[in-house]
Amino acid sequence: MKKTTILTSICALFTACSSNIQVEQTLSTHPAITPDYIGVTVPVNIAPLHFGVPDSCKVTQLNAIFRSSNKQVTVRGSHQIAPSASEWKELMQEADDSIQVCIQVEKEGKWKEYAPFPIYVKKDKIDSHLAYRLIEPGYEIWNEMGIYQRCLENFDESAILTNKMTGYGCMNCHSFHQYNPDKMMLHLRVDYGGTYLIDQGNIEKLNTKTPQTQYALVYPSWHTSGDYIAFSVNNTKQMFHTTDPNRIEVMDFASNVVVYDVKRHEIFTAPQLFSPTSFETFPNFSPDGKTLYFCSADSVAMPNDYKQVKYSLCSIAYDAESRTFGTQVDTLFHAQKENKSVSFPRVSPDGKYLMFTLSSYGNFSIWHKEADLYLADIQSREIRPMQTLNSADVESYHSWSSNGRWVVFSSRRENGLYTQPFIAYIDENGQAHKPFLLPQKDIQYYDKLMKSFNVPEFVSGKVQTDGYSISRTAKTSAGIDVTFHKN
Repeated sequence: MKKTTILTSICALFTACSSNIQVEQTLSTHPAITPDYIGVTVPVNIAPLHFGVPDSCKVTQLNAIFRSSNKQVTVRGSHQIAPSASEWKELMQEADDSIQVCIQVEKEGKWKEYAPFPIYVKKDKIDSHLAYRLIEPGYEIWNEMGIYQRCLENFDESAILTNKMTGYGCMNCHSFHQYNPDKMMLHLRVDYGGTYLIDQGNIEKLNTKTPQTQYALVYPSWHTSGDYIAFSVNNTKQMFHTTDPNRIEVMDFASNVVVYDVKRHEIFTAPQLFSPTSFETFPNFSPDGKTLYFCSADSVAMPNDYKQVKYSLCSIAYDAESRTFGTQVDTLFHAQKENKSVSFPRVSPDGKYLMFTLSSYGNFSIWHKEADLYLADIQSREIRPMQTLNSADVESYHSWSSNGRWVVFSSRRENGLYTQPFIAYIDENGQAHKPFLLPQKDIQYYDKLMKSFNVPEFVSGKVQTDGYSISRTAKTSAGIDVTFHKN
């Protein structure tokens, strides 16, 4: 740690940072604040960043001076600094490329001041909402879970659906077509099990298990047309470690990739995606809909050889008009050659980049401490680690904003137990800027929550379909039986 230099006024107390606080000590270092918002890059329309200092119990008062080009705001607090929505909005709008923050703290009747730090501001707006599942971090037992939405421009959070409404069963894999809050899907498991498609308030229940696929649909990816959704079909088992640092292992004993035709209620696939000698999973359509990316691993004896499962990053051409696939599979990342495993491939909206998670083995990277985010340049095929985003703990699920300038990703860096949503700016050259933790009104929110944020997805607006309508359909509809079409 760098040694702190203290500059003390010899003659008299003086006024600092253009405030009326009389400062006795001026430090040349930045303060340790929580969450760490020092030097982060934020969108102009983000909710106010609230923060505190770790030793706030020893501090009588906090004082912060925020400066942008033509605006200065002074905020005081006892345990946290919380600029108002109106003050923050003015600061953001007035910022050329950053705001400067000067922190002053009072201890035992004496004030000291830290060196100011920047918060960089981008005019590229972020989508207004974020959807995510809140769930306990372990799978041995769980009770309550739900899919929620949060307005990123303020602190408003509401439930899309909770399992209180559906017999306390599991729900997962919420996904939106083109970031549209009015066109989405999700799965319910066990009681009222099925895949639910929601389109302009119309709710459709699908029974997706067929004799050919044997298992229900899992990981989704919408085609740009909205007429198709690619899914994985997984036979998943769990294992719980007692000594391994990766506490939970989820393994696919079998998996394939299929495409669901929304209008015909049919599932179809191709031999390259439905092989008995390999595991295929995590499909992701390109923005133009002409390529389907997916992960593929050679099948091995499970569960004995679960650490030998290494997923490569692959792609195959797709023609939506004829519902056909190309004959060649292109491999962008060779798992066996690199001795690593790929999960969660996600293509940027402009089609230039593909972000994925890389871990030592398997595909349940959300519990692999070595899991990191990587970025592939699709044209040059260059692949590099996202060093600015990665930490010493898990980085896993991620998704792009609709304008491709922001990503949200799940990380356990704060405490090693709970996944929390971090947001980062990605410039036009694919370079990441320092990420920031999703701001909350109360800085103790994450300490009190005791749930993980799972599958964070950007949405362009608020989902209006209420959970009671979804639960009513779940309880009263027999569902539509999906058929398997052999091309």
